[in-house]
Amino acid sequence: MTLLLGSLLLFAAGGLLALVTSGRPRLASILGCAGALAGALLGILAAVTELTAGDSPFWTLAWSVPGGRLALHLDPLAAFFLLPTCLLALLCAVYAVGYLRDYPRPGALGPHWFFFNLLVAAIILVVTAANAVLFLAAWEIMTLASFFLVAFEHRQPEVRKAAWLYLVLAHLALMLLLAFFVTAGVRCGSFDFADFGPLAQLSPVMATLLFALAAAGFSVKAGLFPLHVWLPDAHPAAPSHVSALMSGVVVKTGIYGILRVGGLLPSVSPNAGVVFMLLGGAGALYGIAMAILQRDVKRCLAYSTVENIGIIFLGLGLGLFASRHDQPLLAVLGFAGALLHIWNHTLFKGLMFLGAGSLLHGTGTRDMNQMGGLLKRMPWTGSLLIGGCLAIAALPPFNGLASEWLLYLGLLKAGLVNGGFGGLVPLLLVGVLGLTGALALVAFTRLAGIALCGEPRSASAHHAHESGPKMIVPMLILLLTCLAIGLRPQWAVGLLAAPLGQLVPVAPEVLATALASLSQVGHWGALLVLALAATTLGLILLLRCRPQSRTSTWGCGFSFPSARMAYTGDGFAELTQSHLLPAGLRLAAAGEAVTGLFPRVVKLAHHGLDPVLGRWFLPGFERVADRCVRLRWLQQGRLPVYLLYVFLACAVLMAWSVLAELGWGGG
Repeated sequence: MTLLLGSLLLFAAGGLLALVTSGRPRLASILGCAGALAGALLGILAAVTELTAGDSPFWTLAWSVPGGRLALHLDPLAAFFLLPTCLLALLCAVYAVGYLRDYPRPGALGPHWFFFNLLVAAIILVVTAANAVLFLAAWEIMTLASFFLVAFEHRQPEVRKAAWLYLVLAHLALMLLLAFFVTAGVRCGSFDFADFGPLAQLSPVMATLLFALAAAGFSVKAGLFPLHVWLPDAHPAAPSHVSALMSGVVVKTGIYGILRVGGLLPSVSPNAGVVFMLLGGAGALYGIAMAILQRDVKRCLAYSTVENIGIIFLGLGLGLFASRHDQPLLAVLGFAGALLHIWNHTLFKGLMFLGAGSLLHGTGTRDMNQMGGLLKRMPWTGSLLIGGCLAIAALPPFNGLASEWLLYLGLLKAGLVNGGFGGLVPLLLVGVLGLTGALALVAFTRLAGIALCGEPRSASAHHAHESGPKMIVPMLILLLTCLAIGLRPQWAVGLLAAPLGQLVPVAPEVLATALASLSQVGHWGALLVLALAATTLGLILLLRCRPQSRTSTWGCGFSFPSARMAYTGDGFAELTQSHLLPAGLRLAAAGEAVTGLFPRVVKLAHHGLDPVLGRWFLPGFERVADRCVRLRWLQQGRLPVYLLYVFLACAVLMAWSVLAELGWGGG
């Protein structure tokens, strides 16, 4: 526990010192980064110690807040989320020093480092809090800190809009969480998680209703379809290292909340698992289909986060369904696939967002149609991004394949073991997962091909420059970690044994059987690496021995290739936009379509507003706003009227209190 408390203190000290020294931006950056590095290192040590030793330390201190207690508990589940949080925070802090070095408003760097450290400290508190009041306070601090980080470039209208959308939805979700924890606390007579034991005695119906309340609130933060609508706008608006942290860690706190609450309510209906699987499958397919249509590189990655969150919920749903049906082997496969994919997604999505930031740093644009030819001008960034594309598309020898392999295995076994509808759903989801993987391959082939290959499509791409070591090294570490897990997945899974034991009590007995085939995935990946290395070496030797041609054989009338000969991002996505997506999910288009054999010059652009937000949520919000406008007569603008409101509210509360004392309403 000393390591964890030290980590929190260092994050807090780094943030406060950066804020105090805001007038000296260079010093503020050094202090903020140093606090983040030191805090993250202690956090990593604390997490690894817990995952390997399993001491589960507990720490508590009195707190004068009613119902509250400063209680921290570092159990295996908390350590599982603490490890990627601190690792990614460490790498993002190093990256941020290079990314913000020439920032035009240096006075903003002190507050930025303050909110960066505050965000990481709040995440650590969220995953280790053992009291509901402390948990909600940390949850709110996490939301506010991430809001200010998203609004870093607040002078841009789209950034302000994205930040406010995130803040509004986060607080709507907070209302649901407040309702859950107040209900649980009143029923149990305490807000300490350790005293929530009576929740295990609830009827299945009551337990399922309470779980649904909490799951809805946590799913907003997790970005589960269709509650993901804040995510595609917020991630591109934030600085790239913040985008990496939000996609890799912040959204995972929603998944942590669902797992923690699920452990408190063992009588939840197994149908909750089926709902998770269906929403996860729909979200995975929707997210990757939307990713294919985006020309903004970071927006494409944000939709990919929706896809991967869907894949994680597929595994969580399978684990929940199987554990409630006493099928421990299937439960272990589902939960292990989901947990491993949480780590994998943190690594490769962190790499991709940092890579996107490097492209933005080198070219000044996020529009892939304005890029092209960057592999020649930014070879380190381009090569690392290609590695990230392979990992995120679940291709060997990288880590994405290992976690999805477990999910395929679990869904296939569930389909064969369970008959009827219970077996049909997993088999259908195998097809959904396969289609998602195929579309992911298209999406990231498009991203890498349009942005990195071919010829430059703009002057900024033509003059692009490579990023410095402070930005390259964190990306390189992330890629090497992805490769290491891909080659030896059993090492990572070994660290999952303790948290799996919390989710499935008999997990240690079936873990070896469930994961026996996983080592084969690593062996085949290693063979692939050796084969690729031998082929590359052979080609190099062949090219050195072969005479070089001075001109191309067939130039077809063109002396040099140009950007006009290459596909744009929109052209590459035309098939998906026009023929694969249902009409209700297509992006709105402005302009004319290309027609005929010899078309004239036309302009066609797609609006980036999320279809679910634009066609499902906004009309509902507008109707609520119209109703609320009718209550404006309450705003009289006169002090005596507002005092009357306060008096009436106090009178009603007093009457309610008196009636409760008299036993009305069964109190």
